[in-house]
Amino acid sequence: MLKLVSRFKSGGAGLGLLLAVVFSSGCSRPSTLQEIKNEGVLHVITRVAPSLYYQEQEQTTGYDYELARLFAEDLGVELRVRVADDNSEILSVLSRNYAHIGLAGIAKRPGLNGRFHTVATGIGARSIVVYHKASPAPRSLAELASETVHMLADSSHEHLFSDAPNAPRIERHPGLDATGLLARVQSGEIAYAVVASNELDLNHVFYPMVKEAFALNDDSDLLWLFPNAQDSSLVDAARDFIAQRTADGTIAQLAERFYGHLDRLNYVGARTFMHHVNNRLPKYQTLFQDYARKADLDWRLLAAVGYQESHWRPNAVSPTGVRGLMMLTRTTASYIGINNRLDAEESIQGGAKYFRMVHGRIPEEIPEPDRTWFALASYNVGYGHVQDARKLTRDAGRDPDRWMDVKEFLPLLAQKEWYSKTRFGYARGHEPVTYVQNIRRYYDVLLRITESEEEPIVADAGSASTEPEPLLQNQDLNGELLSDLDLRAALPPELQEIPPTL
Repeated sequence: MLKLVSRFKSGGAGLGLLLAVVFSSGCSRPSTLQEIKNEGVLHVITRVAPSLYYQEQEQTTGYDYELARLFAEDLGVELRVRVADDNSEILSVLSRNYAHIGLAGIAKRPGLNGRFHTVATGIGARSIVVYHKASPAPRSLAELASETVHMLADSSHEHLFSDAPNAPRIERHPGLDATGLLARVQSGEIAYAVVASNELDLNHVFYPMVKEAFALNDDSDLLWLFPNAQDSSLVDAARDFIAQRTADGTIAQLAERFYGHLDRLNYVGARTFMHHVNNRLPKYQTLFQDYARKADLDWRLLAAVGYQESHWRPNAVSPTGVRGLMMLTRTTASYIGINNRLDAEESIQGGAKYFRMVHGRIPEEIPEPDRTWFALASYNVGYGHVQDARKLTRDAGRDPDRWMDVKEFLPLLAQKEWYSKTRFGYARGHEPVTYVQNIRRYYDVLLRITESEEEPIVADAGSASTEPEPLLQNQDLNGELLSDLDLRAALPPELQEIPPTL
């Protein structure tokens, strides 16, 4: 913590130290809000978490970060973010008045009043008991009386145990984040834990062995925290800002952007995929074939990437602002010469060109098809994060050139104890693993249902293309027409359940 505080002291105009200056001239001290406007900077401290703040595909995002960014814009000042190890460090820094706002993802609890001012952020959460699938499913705290329940340090959960008769033993994990705690339940290292429902929702799909038992409370507002040493001017401004943004729909839109999709993060059936093959893919099949040919790619692989990215929707937009059928970032689109990301042809052209560039960066000594799986992971999460995972793999004595090994280490990039050892830091490392698996499944099916119509793919950009036969034929390997039901029955067993897509 001292290292972080020293950064606050030395950064910019001195951050919170300015708040403690006593003017020898005898002039009245400006309000906290006026000091922020005079300095031109709003200083925020937070931790890395999908619900709060993280960096992904060249962009910084997270619900609380985006809300704080809008607030800084509203004040007409710069937002500066410092990252703490855990909630304990956030609370310590705020107690010393070395930050203006703390984004800790905690709800009201005993001990906050008197230490901090608070403002609700528009998101509610409950405290959820989770357990490993192999452990007995508890229905109440009484059934956990002889067990140990694990939680993060300085969370919103511990006080809920204080009045419970025969409460279980509590073990706190300083320095650990929610993904690290869930990973330990997933592995069976711990049997029972308590996490905030919003963090569980954002991460649950990656931990199938973690089961939800029961909630300890009703929804409670998550809070921004302000040092008690401040006057009320910044708190009042934040409360007014959130009230205004609630009234104009901004808060609801922001909540939808980060949380609204979670009810769709269930596995979807093969029937959905086949419906899109029949009703969406024919519109873009020629484009996939033409631009895949120019990039020396299998068009069905390119089409599978497009399906994973957008379900073949040219107007798709992700929470981080990437958009189009191939979900290109603005920076990537500009770099490869794409002007309109929402134009299907430009998006497919850009996706093919960019994937070929990413594929070219993967070391040639990695054999196919693993080289392609590494390229897909890099397309999704970034080449640097994949290289970090390969290093972790190598350090553990595993093969960094083998996807089946590296995909076990990519998820570790979401846990502080691992990403702190890497060059590029935090990444939602579960996502590229799911991403690659999904595309491989879609690609396998496209291979099966288009095998009879496939042409040799050549790299000559000047070659004339021929008009493809539409996929609506739904032919099996013998050329016989298949019904939708027959087609789904003929799919590989693993396609009966397809992991989530955008």
